[in-house]
Amino acid sequence: MISRRDFLQVSMAASAMIGASGFGNWARLAAQQALTQDQLLEFDTFGNVSLIHVTDIHAQLKPIYFREPSINIGVGPNKGVVPHVTGADFRRLYGIDDGSPAHYALSSGDFSALAQAYGRVGGMDRVATVVNAIRAERPDALLLDGGDTWHGSYTCYHTAGQDMVNVMNALKPDAMTFHWEFTLGSDRVHEIVEGLPFAALGQNIFDAEWDEPAEMFPPYTFFERGGTKIAVIGQAFPYMPIANPGWMFPEYSFGIRDEHMQTMVDEVRAQGAELVVVLSHNGFDVDKKMAGKLSGIDVILSGHTHDALPEPVLVGETIVIASGSNGKFVSRVDLDVRDGRMMGYRHKLIPIFSDVIAPDPSMTALIDEQRAPYKAELEEVIGKTDSLLYRRGNFNGAWDDLICDALITEREADIAMSPGVRWGPSLIPGDAITREDIWNVTSMTYPNAYRSEMTGEFIKVILEDVADNIFNPDPYYQQGGDMVRVGGLGYRIDITRPQGDRISEMTLLRTGEAIDAGKTYVVAGWASVNEGTEGPPIWDVVESHIRNRGTVRLDPNTSVDVVGA
Repeated sequence: MISRRDFLQVSMAASAMIGASGFGNWARLAAQQALTQDQLLEFDTFGNVSLIHVTDIHAQLKPIYFREPSINIGVGPNKGVVPHVTGADFRRLYGIDDGSPAHYALSSGDFSALAQAYGRVGGMDRVATVVNAIRAERPDALLLDGGDTWHGSYTCYHTAGQDMVNVMNALKPDAMTFHWEFTLGSDRVHEIVEGLPFAALGQNIFDAEWDEPAEMFPPYTFFERGGTKIAVIGQAFPYMPIANPGWMFPEYSFGIRDEHMQTMVDEVRAQGAELVVVLSHNGFDVDKKMAGKLSGIDVILSGHTHDALPEPVLVGETIVIASGSNGKFVSRVDLDVRDGRMMGYRHKLIPIFSDVIAPDPSMTALIDEQRAPYKAELEEVIGKTDSLLYRRGNFNGAWDDLICDALITEREADIAMSPGVRWGPSLIPGDAITREDIWNVTSMTYPNAYRSEMTGEFIKVILEDVADNIFNPDPYYQQGGDMVRVGGLGYRIDITRPQGDRISEMTLLRTGEAIDAGKTYVVAGWASVNEGTEGPPIWDVVESHIRNRGTVRLDPNTSVDVVGA
């Protein structure tokens, strides 16, 4: 008799074959100039339950370019395993042909050339087409949104998230969870959530004063689909007051809350749940650890770290799904649930090639309606880039190199710091830089570009603190995004060392002098979590810098020497 875990492993192998054959087909079809929407959506319908997952859209309504990271370092038990495998290694791992559509969608190599060949990705009207196609096959499919939805663009900022609320309401998800949404401020979040026609979930969102679950965000909700009772449990981003300004949502506390999650899983099982799905914004490594600690979870739909994986990762008897970001992918998961147990699954990560997938006309009209009042401002050309501009990477991205240059120049600073956020589309060489492009990588509700004096000792403390958020071997202590980006400063980092001992050889690049612990330096940065931070909004700083330069050219950034990767 086959065990459930063995059965799931067999199912996983089947899923892998589906994914691999799909990629191979894309490569051959592209070579024949015959990539079609039907091939992208092709799926061997399976079982009795279907899940559709989108996450980390970051308010990107229109098609964009988005380059996956070339560096994504794993530490501790996650060293050298997905999602910490990139580039050619990633392609070899999944059997992806060089130059294929899957190469372009899932890895960073030759990005500019492949972008010119395959075009933009995403666009919520294309996402709508995919969702509608899945629903046509499976009318009772559940659509679940992993959060980071009402944040990240010019129109989202100027409408306080209403543009994304309107679009997502039209897409009709069944539930969502949260992260950056809370940076709209708790009053605005309350206003939106009270009017949502779907569930707003967060088992780990607690009332800060009473240390009990917040009534506005129920921990779970039930669905009857495919003859199966399904529980969806929400898991919001655990580290809100650390990574984002706690003064914007003082009523709430967060945290991972493993014990409470296990209680919720046991509670829904006791109420007859035959399938338990966690809709998570933990980040992939945190979700893997949670899956290994807790029992009774069938599926974790993972968000926050923007990973795009063509196959689920199996942890015990739990499958963990990663669906990318910025509207670039939609995940479909079909499940065979019998006698109260998940007996198998099929999965497909569907890339949203915007030149291949036809836009849904009604969604296009709705998106254009949201953008119409701001059209002139969005489309104004500020400059041009001769360099590939991208954000992702553990230590630097070209967009943040440009932002740091702008901070040093416009704010007359020695050193610049830019937060290691993962959101933000890419531009390829030769592209115009519009105001919309600048806002796509800077839009947030605490944008002030500060200018302050810091000692060399304090700068090192900042770098050490952020480094531990990323390279602590325990995923539950990885509370940040990527490493804080720096301009005007070089340093060496040994990621294998303990906190406080990772950073060395700090150098002021302008003079080549070693940073003096006791000396004071002028530092400019943005996105401070401190209330009352003064300074111009970062988008104005960057726009001024690009206007003055006209055409942007960036040299490769070699200012960080990484040891132990």
